[in-house]
Amino acid sequence: MPQPEELQRYADIIVRVGANVQPGQGVTVTAPIDTAPFTRILVERLYEAGAGIVRLRWQDPLCQRMTFERAAESELGRVPDWEVQRQIEEIDDNSVRIYIDAEDPDLLKGIDEGRIALAHKARGKAFKAADDRIMADEVTWVVCASPSPAWARKMFPEIADDDTAVEALWQTLLRVMRTKGDDAVAVWNEHFDELERHAEFLNQRHFRRLHYRAPGTDLHLELPPKHFWSAARTVNARGAAFAANLPTEEVYTLPARGGAEGTVRATMPLVYNGVVIEGIELTFKDGRVVDFTCSTGYETLKQLIDTDEGSHYLGEVALVPVTSPIAQEGRLFYSTLFDENASCHLAIGHAYPTCLVGGREMSEEELAQAGLNDSITHVDFMIGSSELDIDGETNSGEMVPVMRKGLWAF
Repeated sequence: MPQPEELQRYADIIVRVGANVQPGQGVTVTAPIDTAPFTRILVERLYEAGAGIVRLRWQDPLCQRMTFERAAESELGRVPDWEVQRQIEEIDDNSVRIYIDAEDPDLLKGIDEGRIALAHKARGKAFKAADDRIMADEVTWVVCASPSPAWARKMFPEIADDDTAVEALWQTLLRVMRTKGDDAVAVWNEHFDELERHAEFLNQRHFRRLHYRAPGTDLHLELPPKHFWSAARTVNARGAAFAANLPTEEVYTLPARGGAEGTVRATMPLVYNGVVIEGIELTFKDGRVVDFTCSTGYETLKQLIDTDEGSHYLGEVALVPVTSPIAQEGRLFYSTLFDENASCHLAIGHAYPTCLVGGREMSEEELAQAGLNDSITHVDFMIGSSELDIDGETNSGEMVPVMRKGLWAF
């Protein structure tokens, strides 16, 4: 484990930059049991920041695997009402939601993909109303990470000893999380300012369409008239600022539901439901996926695209330069939280209403009319590289360079 002061600085970034916990506010932390040593430090820092109460929700990935293997299918497809009600009550109570990720990319390897899909769809449908409120930033939510032995072994296969691999992963996370120095919170606020500068440029131009070009990629993406670009900082319904993803290197918005035309090739594997999907290529017509291929994980990719009608469309477009600290590590993290911040990416499924002017106040019908895609899923896949060029087309037809060779062009 790193030194206690290093872990405290990391926890403070989560508490003060990500969650921005308000005095007396409740917090729910969901964490794998492998992360218990760091989770305890995080809980301590949450209370020191003034949290009213911190509730822990522990998870055991190995027990989760046993459930997918052995539970009755009737139970995999059922979600108890009390689980849904608990989440709704936490949202109503303005509780901060912190999710600690500790990936095991091979956790569900060998499990019947139909059983995984059955459980995923059941939970997606049951929690949709609550998830829509979270994606609309009604409450503060933060996704962060802590190493686990399985994740460390996957990232550092050249290291035989678990403890050494976990230490290597810790040092990697602390680097990309900008924890070095005495005031990491100030460093993060400066980073947010820089991301917001790029978002402001894109909002001033207000492009009607983006054109992506790279090996295997020739894609046009229409943007809704009311779209706007967001960066890391957002504000919940009660006016408190927070950052939902830590780390974060992206500037993002939503594409028009029917506005994707052409082909796109993923540049990194996607870990989805415990399966590594490699070599993804998608073809779009009138916004919809009409063809897809991949070199591994085909059935899992098919299950993802067929989740519902909305999962055949895109819900997010995000820009990340190849100079991001995560990209500079030169490793696949096998975690979407990190890999999406190493690369420009798109997302299959639900779009963020917070990227539409007035989107929070719109009804489902109004959101659909404004161009938002709806789905019970939202899954990012990475398409960025040093060979990617992106142009923006203005309403007057002017073509403006946005990215060249994976770098900002402005």
